[in-house]
Amino acid sequence: MSAGGLVALVLLIVVAAYSCAGGVDYGAGFWDLVAGGAVRGERPRWLIDHSMEPVWEANNVWLIFIMVISWTGFPVFFQTLFTALWLPLALAAVGLVLRGAGFALRKPTRRLAERRVYGAAFAVASLLTPFFLGAAVGGLASGRVAPGTQASADTWANPSSIVAGLLTVAATAFLGSVFLTADAHGLAAVDLVGYFRRRAWASLVVLAVLALAGAVVTRDDAPYVYGGLTSGAGLVLVLAAVVGALGTAWLLARGAFGWARVTAVVCVAAVVFGWGIAQRPYLVPTSLTVAQAAGAPTTLRWLLLVIVVAVVVVGPALVLLYRLDTRGRLEALSDTDLRRPAAARDTPPTV
Repeated sequence: MSAGGLVALVLLIVVAAYSCAGGVDYGAGFWDLVAGGAVRGERPRWLIDHSMEPVWEANNVWLIFIMVISWTGFPVFFQTLFTALWLPLALAAVGLVLRGAGFALRKPTRRLAERRVYGAAFAVASLLTPFFLGAAVGGLASGRVAPGTQASADTWANPSSIVAGLLTVAATAFLGSVFLTADAHGLAAVDLVGYFRRRAWASLVVLAVLALAGAVVTRDDAPYVYGGLTSGAGLVLVLAAVVGALGTAWLLARGAFGWARVTAVVCVAAVVFGWGIAQRPYLVPTSLTVAQAAGAPTTLRWLLLVIVVAVVVVGPALVLLYRLDTRGRLEALSDTDLRRPAAARDTPPTV
């Protein structure tokens, strides 16, 4: 495999990682949006804050990695993407800023009116950001984007983009609800286990309906990608996603919430890999191949070296962070903890 092919494979892996790690955060924000009023939504929002707090900033590392690989390894692709699809990507970026600010500021804010404003910013942006990211992917898959294409509504407000945006929102809602179910079980919050398990099943049904609609739409609107998803390795990955989805539903019913998290990630990651495999050898079907978009050979070799260094240096820390978080070992400091003297914070309070 060429250096360009290796970098493209790494890019696909990182996109899948962000879709799963960041997708859980977006999904949690979606359930925050539909949790109801202050009284009804208090406990679900408490769990969402508790679950997201240790990892939500770390999950954005994957997005930064995607950007660096794209503009360094595939400058023509990066230029094409941000020329033709700058509007949905800009809206997604605004959503990232608003949801981060809303999540960070709503908890320490004491005034109820301000908490509601920050909470609304976080929740609404958690819906819009994945939609616009998915819409951009749909625009690429449809073949409406090519080197030299100028921005227009047709590049991202088309059937493939709309379906891809809705699928992205549904997938993140599915991931978020599965992870929140497991977190609720770990905290012995029995009422929230049932609450989020029902929402996981409901989001899975919506995801299945949208997937069927997407198959109908892409058959005519994105024929190249449709052909890749219905044959060969693409079809195998689609079937793996179906098995992962059904396995997640079964494991949730059996109460195996830890394994349900694994199969939910497998489901979403298989879809992302299926999309990547379906459009090979193109980065932009059917106008820009990986070889055409790749940067200079020397640049690609240095980029691969940097990727290896990043995996060695950053990878173990991220794995440890996720492992501690999924096992419930990371607890946020309370106001009482913060008021204790620094020397006393390491000493557990006596009962």
